[in-house]
Amino acid sequence: MSTATTRPTVGAVVLTMNDRPEEFPAAMNSLLSQEGVDMDVVVVGNGCAPHLVPDGVRTIELPRNVGIPEGRNVGAANVKGDLIFFFDNDAVLPSPDALVRLATEFTLGPRRAFVQPRITDPTTGRTLRRWVPRLRAQPDRSGTVTVMAEGVVMVRRDVFEAVGGWPGHFFLFHEGVDLAWRLWDRGYVGHYAPDVTVHHPATNPARHAHFYRLNARNRVWLALRNLPIPLIPLNLVTWALVTLWRFRDPAALRASLAGFAEGVRGGYGTRKPMRWSTVARLARAGRPPIC
Repeated sequence: MSTATTRPTVGAVVLTMNDRPEEFPAAMNSLLSQEGVDMDVVVVGNGCAPHLVPDGVRTIELPRNVGIPEGRNVGAANVKGDLIFFFDNDAVLPSPDALVRLATEFTLGPRRAFVQPRITDPTTGRTLRRWVPRLRAQPDRSGTVTVMAEGVVMVRRDVFEAVGGWPGHFFLFHEGVDLAWRLWDRGYVGHYAPDVTVHHPATNPARHAHFYRLNARNRVWLALRNLPIPLIPLNLVTWALVTLWRFRDPAALRASLAGFAEGVRGGYGTRKPMRWSTVARLARAGRPPIC
């Protein structure tokens, strides 16, 4: 980690599929306008050759779409910096000191592994519930958090690499919970810094064609990979009840059940259950790993 007397070094990772010709240039302009940090930026083309990339920014072309978490793993392996900033290509940093302020947060707590800013819709100023990394949705309250919004977050490189990075095979959804739990199991914590704001359009995740299936499958994988055996049924029953309450559309329920079955059949990767002491720490932090 850089000390307080030196400029933070930040590797910024941006994914693109060349499907946001207006948002992507705005995102890159705000990123490259950051001050007070030494920054290395890479744009990963997920199944494409990146277009509209500013001069001087390196690119990586992946021959196929490997999913968001694996694309970010590729980007992280190809940037330099003690800190890694994962940045959605339709987000905007409204102030040029956003990154240096996020980096400073790590110096205030030696066990902080990741820091998430407050995300707001640029038009309404609203912060969606899913962007607040705690059960009680208080978007203006800072503090320790146990999960993250994956699209706009800064992570310490050393601990990111120590836990193996994002679960690339998840493809999309819940990879941030998986990463956060593994970081907590190493004795680290997350921090929410709402005084640092990032703009991001309030899109609906269900716009993705496979949302319900992948959402369900990855919830099962999350439990099977990370939880002690007694907690797995508690976690999955809680998830199932919430799903039945939220998704009333029959097609959504069928897709969710298909995803659940797919997850149970396997494919979750290496199982490494968290310690019971981690369960206790997560519970004390306000989010036991059963919800």
